[in-house]
Amino acid sequence: MIDVFKRWYLRNFANPQTVILAFILIFGSLLVIVMSQHLMPILISIVLAYLFEGPVVKLGRIGISRTVAASLMTALFLAMILLLFLVLLPLLSSQISDLLRELPGMFGKWQNLLAQLPQRYPDYVSDQQVQEMLTFLRSQISGFGQQLVSVSLSSVVSVITFFVYLILLPLMLFFFLKDKHLILYWLSRFLPEDTELVRDVWAELNVKIASYVRGKFLEIAIVWVATYIGFVVMGLNYAMLLSLLVGLSVIIPYVGATVVTIPVMLIAFFQFGTAPAFGYTLLIYGVIQFLDGNLLVPLLFSEVVNLHPVAIIVAVVFFGSLWGVWGVFFAIPLATLIQAVLNVWPAQKPALPSSKKAEQ
Repeated sequence: MIDVFKRWYLRNFANPQTVILAFILIFGSLLVIVMSQHLMPILISIVLAYLFEGPVVKLGRIGISRTVAASLMTALFLAMILLLFLVLLPLLSSQISDLLRELPGMFGKWQNLLAQLPQRYPDYVSDQQVQEMLTFLRSQISGFGQQLVSVSLSSVVSVITFFVYLILLPLMLFFFLKDKHLILYWLSRFLPEDTELVRDVWAELNVKIASYVRGKFLEIAIVWVATYIGFVVMGLNYAMLLSLLVGLSVIIPYVGATVVTIPVMLIAFFQFGTAPAFGYTLLIYGVIQFLDGNLLVPLLFSEVVNLHPVAIIVAVVFFGSLWGVWGVFFAIPLATLIQAVLNVWPAQKPALPSSKKAEQ
């Protein structure tokens, strides 16, 4: 057993660079796992820096200094925050309030539909099953109400945290953009000299993360706007709220689109019933989902996502359980990191037996 472990160790860690790479990966993972809550403003600022790095580079190519470009991107970020406060949040708040007021009516309509099932399909649905379903729905709605109360009670702390982030994020974004090269140089001083393998992995990962972050935000925006236009054309209630949910659902590959389909279908059904508008609304929604999966995603992430769907789902589940929303958002880049490490890992293949050498 010791010999087996020794051969495995020599095959995978004979090169000192692999030891350095393994140490950096383990230390970085433990740091993020243990300090993720405290490091959240830094992590968000890094994501934003990746998002705005492309425009900063393009502005630099036309002769604008990095300081001026970083200032312009920070101003753009602040303008987006201002737009969020003045336009989007009031609209979302109004639609959420309207939805909460209409939930009892929706539940009553759903209750009437369920009560008719035993009469229409007596061989398949019984009164007892309908009562069990109604009891389940009541408990779910009651639990949802309790969650809203708990959220409102903790809203004071959330508001304080939000305003702290609102001050820190623009400052950190500006300095991450302005002093990017100085920060990377300062960090590189703590690395050993023989880090060629680490630099190879970082070069590949840096490009892919940058492309992924910019592509994911662009995908969210396109799906959000396209869905909003489609829902407005059909006159669907809560168009902004539902389209925002659809846009955010692309963060979770495969699963997000499936989950967000349920509220879209329920609200469209309660509003239109079995009228043709219900089918047209679902048709528009289905076309947007199809174009997103078969045209937009390959166009935006052709050079980033080269993973099997099973690997993506496993990455979403695993990293989401570790780091929550950010783990889900970065599941694909983290899975790409693992793939990049495996591709460049200088493992020494075991020597072939003499008979195999003779055959070759």
